[in-house]
Amino acid sequence: MPHRPYVIDVMISAKTIAARIEELSRAIQEEFADTDKLVVVGLLRGSFVFIADLVREIDMPVEVDFLEASSYGDGMESSREVRILKDIRGQIEGRDVLVVEDIVDTGYTLEHVIHLLESRKPRKLRTIALLDKPTRRETGVRADWIGFEIPDEFVVGYGIDFAQRNRNLPYIGKVRFTDGA
Repeated sequence: MPHRPYVIDVMISAKTIAARIEELSRAIQEEFADTDKLVVVGLLRGSFVFIADLVREIDMPVEVDFLEASSYGDGMESSREVRILKDIRGQIEGRDVLVVEDIVDTGYTLEHVIHLLESRKPRKLRTIALLDKPTRRETGVRADWIGFEIPDEFVVGYGIDFAQRNRNLPYIGKVRFTDGA
């Protein structure tokens, strides 16, 4: 499939992201100070860079698991139909869980995942999102911690893709199409 030509403008630098992750990790450690091991559940694929950097900053025992949910496919708009493509492997009943999301847009994916994991009776379930687009929200869900609130722009980088491209950028960038369409 040919892609529309585009350029990427830096929106949030790698340095700014790293500083914010340090702040967020301190808040997470305070919230889960009484746990013996935190289960960190990353939502694939977009959160993989964020989760890697975040768990390295959390100074407590962590277990990492992954869940893959999709409501986008290769498009730019949410289908609002959430599918679980890969479930977590471990048990979370009675455990402390932190769900790590790359971006909360309409809210359907995070809302679906929260309901799914809450049904498994964790002791405590909290959520963190690197990016939040509150103007796009169609559900009542909100992450407990947010890295950055951003406007309604199509973004890539730091694990977030456009049709499986640009995940490797060390920053968050805004996609700007150059074909005028």
